Amino acid sequence: MTAAMPTPLEKAARFRQLHERQQLFVIANAWDAGTAKLFSRFGFEALGTTSAGLAFSLGRPDAAGVVTREEALANAAAIAGATRLPVTADLEAGYGASPAEVAETIREAIALGLAGASIEDATYDPAQPLHDIADGVERIQAARAAIDASGSPFVLTARSECYLTGHKTPLQEAVTRLTLYAEAGADCLYAPGIAEREDIDLLVRAVPRPVNVLMGSPDMPVVMKDLQALGVRRVSVGAAIARAALGAALRAAAEIAKAGSFGFGKQAATFSEINDVFAGEG
Repeated sequence: MTAAMPTPLEKAARFRQLHERQQLFVIANAWDAGTAKLFSRFGFEALGTTSAGLAFSLGRPDAAGVVTREEALANAAAIAGATRLPVTADLEAGYGASPAEVAETIREAIALGLAGASIEDATYDPAQPLHDIADGVERIQAARAAIDASGSPFVLTARSECYLTGHKTPLQEAVTRLTLYAEAGADCLYAPGIAEREDIDLLVRAVPRPVNVLMGSPDMPVVMKDLQALGVRRVSVGAAIARAALGAALRAAAEIAKAGSFGFGKQAATFSEINDVFAGEG
């Protein structure tokens, strides 16, 4: 007999427990219900969404503010509903500049059954790519207040985009911002783009909350055992799997169009391999 799907509160509680233990865990980032079901079969303890994976699936660029709150939350809800695992949502900059808009995004995420979410401090404005620190703090405070009012153990991740926006001193700025975001109520801290062992070590030791590190680049000089030794609590892969899938699709299309051959099929999953997952419980 199949066990009942855990409730949203049970998923959120489980996700919080993963952050409270000392063992490193990995999040696979799904971009739709199908990939959530596929990834759920590999022993991951939690899943995430990916804003880039969603944007690409919609034929749009990422990090441009062109995916709406409604689209992102509908995608996240579909992913959460497809798996027994807790799901944390990449909610970009909260789909609004004001603290009130961020709080509303978090309230809706909780209502839809998400176990956690990340809010970043990017503005998508090239002239001022990061929110002022004071604004960033207020936005995290608003998100924290919304979570506390809900009574959910929902996990709030604060992201600082210092590396991805080309800040001149990204490590120092990330430490400053993430420390303040922790004081404002963030449960987990994240500076996507950090890569060097020494920088990761300093960040983990400098901030007062568990740290997430983004992996997936073949050029990263660290591997999982290194991150565990450095005290990193959580690893996510962002859009890396989505990009790998799209890369395979691009190469397959190019082979057909340019060579008139179909050798890409040797690397493809079989029909049954995929169909059997979706025919069962996933």
